[in-house]
Amino acid sequence: MLYTSTRDKSIRVSAAQAITQGISEEGGLFVPCEIPKFSEAQIRAMIDMDYISRAKTVLSAYLTDFSAEELDYCVNGAYGGNKFSSEKIAPVVRVNGNENVLELWHGPTCAFKDMALQLLPYLMMTSAKKVAGGKTIVILVATSGDTGKAALEGFKDVEHTRILVFYPDEGVSPMQKLQMTTQEGENVAVCAIKGNFDDAQSAVKSIFTDANVKAQLAEKNMMFSSANSINWGRLVPQIVYYFSAYCDLVQQGSIAFGDKINVVVPTGNFGNILAAYYAVQMGLPVGKLVCASNTNNVLTDFLTSGEYNKNRAFYATTSPSMDILISSNLERLLYHLSGEDDGLVRDLMARLSEDGCYRISSELRANIQKYFAAGFCGEEDVFATIRTHFEKYHYLCDTHTAVALKVYADYVKSTGDDIVSVIDSTASPYKFSASVLSALQDSTKDMSEFEMVDELHRVSGMDVPQPIEALQNKAVRFREVCSKDEMGEIVFKLLKI
Repeated sequence: MLYTSTRDKSIRVSAAQAITQGISEEGGLFVPCEIPKFSEAQIRAMIDMDYISRAKTVLSAYLTDFSAEELDYCVNGAYGGNKFSSEKIAPVVRVNGNENVLELWHGPTCAFKDMALQLLPYLMMTSAKKVAGGKTIVILVATSGDTGKAALEGFKDVEHTRILVFYPDEGVSPMQKLQMTTQEGENVAVCAIKGNFDDAQSAVKSIFTDANVKAQLAEKNMMFSSANSINWGRLVPQIVYYFSAYCDLVQQGSIAFGDKINVVVPTGNFGNILAAYYAVQMGLPVGKLVCASNTNNVLTDFLTSGEYNKNRAFYATTSPSMDILISSNLERLLYHLSGEDDGLVRDLMARLSEDGCYRISSELRANIQKYFAAGFCGEEDVFATIRTHFEKYHYLCDTHTAVALKVYADYVKSTGDDIVSVIDSTASPYKFSASVLSALQDSTKDMSEFEMVDELHRVSGMDVPQPIEALQNKAVRFREVCSKDEMGEIVFKLLKI
């Protein structure tokens, strides 16, 4: 299995090179030259496997330059040892009728990013031994909330790595900020920026492709890589849980093997739903991939109209991990569904950079719409959905999951397509206690963050995750704030070069 770039398909690199490098030299994203296909027999065989075995099955099709022993080491290290609070790792919970929630937040930071970021450090270091020649890997991360903490936790004290995380100072929840600013580890650093996630992400991409910066790193025997979903090593583990969810539904008797399901994903950067698209291309029986956005509905507009336009108001919402106007992973989908037209992708991405918008052909839009539907959910509906699901079904969800549940309900109502569906739940409600509690009761006035956690526990009866409880008495280590233009200087400062 070799990988190429969305902006130069003449490139050929191994999985190890793609993972270590993170992003292609010209700014494109690495994609598999060929998406592997699974037979019905191969998928059926996964039904009786545990999550670790399912992960090895899927990953082995993509990481062909990893030995069986290396893959065992990586996958067992990521998902073994009681790191996840559920034995199923990513359990499927039936909520009502054909509505099933895939809980992806049972890892050490209580967010779906753990599903990939517990594995990425193992993949990264195994890859680096093959291709990096003893260099220290500098992981540079822009986060809208959850990726930062999950990456920090995953790479904490991993030898020959440094990790630097930038987050929007006013664009994450208090709990997300506390998780990052109290992070332990000798190789970690965190800095807030004055701006939003798109500002941080654009600056990180610019730093990545700056020849002068890379040269200065090389002098210190260092090289950049990424823990954002622009890194193939971040994206490929996410394919696993869609196969796992399908197998669990068969095991539970919710579907017969071979039945199609729909998948609903709350997403801003498009990585989580793109992983589902890869699963479909591999042979997973899926009818529709439903893309759920919050008030920042740039993806909804694109998937319905064919025009991508980031020149719009930016909203800071109660689902901050989706407060994104530049969806990086969409580039990969455009490459695949345009017939691997790297020239088109280069042109579209240049227009996005220069003008903030682009429009695709009606043919390409129709091709995308064969697979994808889309909708968005406003703030009032987020609170109403949280309350309704708790009162009707005694199921408590966070704000991002509420977006997906509302979009799912709207999709069923408008299409009548009510087959068995999986809705991704991307974070524990306790990561957004203020918003969730506000949905359940009229006032949270004068309550501290942890008083709200306690009150949410009292109201809901849902256990507080141990990683959230452990934050209460941790000291804040990182308080620095910079402008987006100062991020390059901050990188050198934090690396002491």
